[in-house]
Amino acid sequence: MRLQADEGYYFGIGAFETMALEDGRPVFFDWHMERLEGAVKHFGIPFERKSAEKMVWEYLDQNKERLSGHDALKTAVSEKNFVTSVRPNPYVGKDSDTKVRTAYSEIRRNETSPLTYYKTLNYAENLMEKRKAAQQGFGEAIFLNGRGEITEGTVSNVFFVKGEKLYTPPVSCGMLPGIMRAYICRSFQAEETVIRPEDIEMYDEMFLTNSLMGVMPAESLGEHQFHSVKTAQRLRRRCSPGHFQPAL
Repeated sequence: MRLQADEGYYFGIGAFETMALEDGRPVFFDWHMERLEGAVKHFGIPFERKSAEKMVWEYLDQNKERLSGHDALKTAVSEKNFVTSVRPNPYVGKDSDTKVRTAYSEIRRNETSPLTYYKTLNYAENLMEKRKAAQQGFGEAIFLNGRGEITEGTVSNVFFVKGEKLYTPPVSCGMLPGIMRAYICRSFQAEETVIRPEDIEMYDEMFLTNSLMGVMPAESLGEHQFHSVKTAQRLRRRCSPGHFQPAL
């Protein structure tokens, strides 16, 4: 498919979704398409959701021989383009006891910008901070907002655990409200609460979520080491993409 130059190409005005594929079927497909629809409508881009979903299914059917069984589906929309692609899920094959070290980003998340709350084609800042963290030996970088509150990671949402209770920053702190985040909040009664760097010592655990990784335990945030991963590992078994019934 030939891409057309438009405001998505020149200015990043557009949105995308990344979904886990299990045996060629997208996980949380309806949730992802609903979020994509909301984002492109925010930009004033005409969007026919049923037509878009049909194009995704046609793409998957045409490319079924390329699929590995555990893949990542990306769909991007701009004014003149609708692009779908597939690649292997980079989190598949990780050891069950994998933990990541995380660090604070020096860049502040802008909680006053509407773009913060959508998965837009303006994604360079996230990728650059992710790569910078990797060069420094960290698996993820965590953003603070302009008020100094923890918001999200470059490609993940953040949860903390105290006892048996889950806590996560509220969306109003400035973040993309993730699909896996929504599932965990609904299914495990996570409480939204403002969390600052000076607060993290009161928590037993920290973990990250996104649609491809499911749940990933965190070993540390900055210089603080978490002494447990018990709850995160339990949730990881229950929230891996393969645990869910894919769309039919």
